[in-house]
Amino acid sequence: MRVDIWSDLVCPWCWIGKRRFEQALAGFPHGDQIEIVHHSFQLDPTMPTDRVVGQTAMLVATYGMTEAQARASQVAVERTAATVGLEYHLVDGFVGNTADAHRLVQLAGDRGIQDAVVERFYLAHFTQGRSLFDRECLVGLAGEAGLDADEARRVLVEGTYADVVDGDAHRARALGATGVPFFVVDSRYGVSGAQPPEIFTEALSHAWADIHPSEEGADQTVESSA
Repeated sequence: MRVDIWSDLVCPWCWIGKRRFEQALAGFPHGDQIEIVHHSFQLDPTMPTDRVVGQTAMLVATYGMTEAQARASQVAVERTAATVGLEYHLVDGFVGNTADAHRLVQLAGDRGIQDAVVERFYLAHFTQGRSLFDRECLVGLAGEAGLDADEARRVLVEGTYADVVDGDAHRARALGATGVPFFVVDSRYGVSGAQPPEIFTEALSHAWADIHPSEEGADQTVESSA
């Protein structure tokens, strides 16, 4: 069974949602038979490619918050991240255009190490303060995650996978996604947002029961469907 996950690499709820999904998967009896595929979704594809923006300033400009409200919101998210074992440093962080990073995630999918690259990028951005918006830094991070650095650099220079990144976003919207994280289980059951692990468990169980109706748990239901 397959689970498709749409996310943006600078979306704090996406890494939290990934961890909550993984908690559900760890307790799912058929977890070793689940294929995970990561997809690209830029929350703001109009972000500049030649500079970064302070995350606090972005929240103020985008949502009309005061600076104090923006910082309080970031601290609250940092505390939520800690509940699933993640260390976030949002208040003094920066954001930028994630198209290049998403293209390397697509390359990683073709090389069979997609999850490792996604994790490396999340850790770099949210915990270590390393840039996902500078190509040489991205190449270095990709190499640390197991990609060939020269191949990663060629992908960035040549624009490879740009059409795949755009196609991912179009497909997500066609499925009804208005934001990320967005999970689709077995091409039929959708879960939107960083839901608690039990919601993911319900989706996994329901989809599995559809495929294997004779197994126990076939009468379980899921609250959110694509």
